[in-house]
Amino acid sequence: QVQMVESGGGVVQAGGSLRLSCVASGRTLVNVDMGWYRQAPGKEREFVAMTRWTWRGYTSDYDDFAKDRFTISRENAGNATYQEMNRLKPEDTAIYYCNVHVPGTVPIDYWGQGTQVTVSS
Repeated sequence: QVQMVESGGGVVQAGGSLRLSCVASGRTLVNVDMGWYRQAPGKEREFVAMTRWTWRGYTSDYDDFAKDRFTISRENAGNATYQEMNRLKPEDTAIYYCNVHVPGTVPIDYWGQGTQVTVSS
């Protein structure tokens, strides 16, 4: 089992910045994927960004809307991920969920409790 603690959400004006943090525990986390999804009111949960483990280190990938404004990073120990969000827009308003994805024949996903991000216009 994996437990995650998220922090960093809040209310910010359009154009502002926030930094989300997610610290995980409960198993070896070096060789798993760790990142963020979000869910806006009335919409389905969507992918934001992810750090993925490879033998050469962690790689990052982003959904198109996040590529130029969000930056995801990962602790070398693997147990924490951070997401710097810049130039925030009202449409970024959502609950942001930390995700730990354990790849394998039977992949497993763990989810944090979510942190609210509200961007006012």
